[in-house]
Amino acid sequence: MATNLEFKARCQSLEGLYPRLVALNAKHRETVHQIDTYFFLMTDEDASTQKDCKPRLKLREIDETGEGWLIYYERPNQNESRYSQYHLSKINDPSTLKTLLTAALGIETIVKKQRELWMFKNTRIHLDTVADLGEYIELETVFQGQTEAEAIDEHQHVKDTLHLDTADPVAVSYSDLIMQKT
Repeated sequence: MATNLEFKARCQSLEGLYPRLVALNAKHRETVHQIDTYFFLMTDEDASTQKDCKPRLKLREIDETGEGWLIYYERPNQNESRYSQYHLSKINDPSTLKTLLTAALGIETIVKKQRELWMFKNTRIHLDTVADLGEYIELETVFQGQTEAEAIDEHQHVKDTLHLDTADPVAVSYSDLIMQKT
């Protein structure tokens, strides 16, 4: 599985991050609307034994392009930066796959968001406005052609430059936050 180092935090307002992104020399790549459909993977009793690192399967549909991605990931629920292991597969016909996965596994929850993607080297910086939840920043430093120490240094540099040491960290997935609201 591929690996990245992730951090997520709640924001009062994303506006204050723009000057810091410029100071970081991050590049804006795109703004998209995403629908993430999370599917059940295990029974409730299985989940209780893995609550700190719940495996997740989601189908991401991107409104602007019509493309889809099937994403399986495992990540511990903790406030500080944490490693995530994942598999990605591009999907040409997401609506048909969604029907199949819904029939086979059932839908756990759906997360709708607008995402601004910014890049700094191997770090994806997501400025997310999540329906019914608010505004968030998420960092994903992808382990790609650098050592683990270099990836950690890059990740910390982004956190420091964006002043995320004062942010309100979020330990769980947006899907968990949505389910907590219901």
